[in-house]
Amino acid sequence: MKATRAWQRRIKDILLMSGSRQRSRLKRPVWIIVLVTFVIIFLITAFLYPPTTSAACYIFSSRDCTLFNEPSIFTARELSDEETRSHVVFREILNTPPIQSKNPKIAFLFLTPGTLHFEPLWDKFFRQGHEDRFSVYVHASREKPVHTSHYFIGRDIHRETVLKRKEGKKKKKLSKDGRARAILVVWGKFSMVDIERRLLARSLLDPDNQQFVLLSDSCVPLHNFDYVYNYLMLTNVSFIDCFVDLGPHGNGRYSERMMPEVEKNAFRKGSQVYYLPIPIFQF
Repeated sequence: MKATRAWQRRIKDILLMSGSRQRSRLKRPVWIIVLVTFVIIFLITAFLYPPTTSAACYIFSSRDCTLFNEPSIFTARELSDEETRSHVVFREILNTPPIQSKNPKIAFLFLTPGTLHFEPLWDKFFRQGHEDRFSVYVHASREKPVHTSHYFIGRDIHRETVLKRKEGKKKKKLSKDGRARAILVVWGKFSMVDIERRLLARSLLDPDNQQFVLLSDSCVPLHNFDYVYNYLMLTNVSFIDCFVDLGPHGNGRYSERMMPEVEKNAFRKGSQVYYLPIPIFQF
């Protein structure tokens, strides 16, 4: 009897051990199934109920995110007499055929904080016997650049006066040697437009400049000069990089104060680098 009872106890222990092993094996698949189920439910919910907050739109940039695409409640105002005259002048400028130069050139406008790190590469790009087919203009905003190429020496653009509105007075910022300093360019500020206009105005002093390319210190040429020159001279389109960015650093930066000149559905995020022909440039 004792032997029989001992044998039965051993059988029960074996059954209990096998059952616990089976339960431990079943736990992992159950948790995986539960996790996958939660993920599926989350995706279905996000699809059926699109995000409406700025943070969610920044993460889930989808077509259903309409936070920055809502129709504006503002209506276009009537133009003043001065604005109407300006529109007429701009239209005449665009309709006027450009002056045909016997020696058309490309103006390369470099907007940089300091020394151009890729100046040796640009020197190789220009050093092909085409000195009469291009112009170089450089503006360094933070420090005086050190040029190694003769194509860049003497081509720095400095603003004669840097105006600062303070207590209704205009002040001039001068360097230690008494010369006018360059404008301090800050990303996202109007100083970008200010110095850009300065570069444009200086390049327009040369009537042979027919094509204009604004470049940064990180831009490099990918083709030789002949390829770039022929491509830009024969094309009839402009190249401006702009796109819709639904995040807070894109369309989220739109301000209602831009109305009615800039409507919300026309607001885009763009790059400062561009290529323009002279009619658009004059405009």
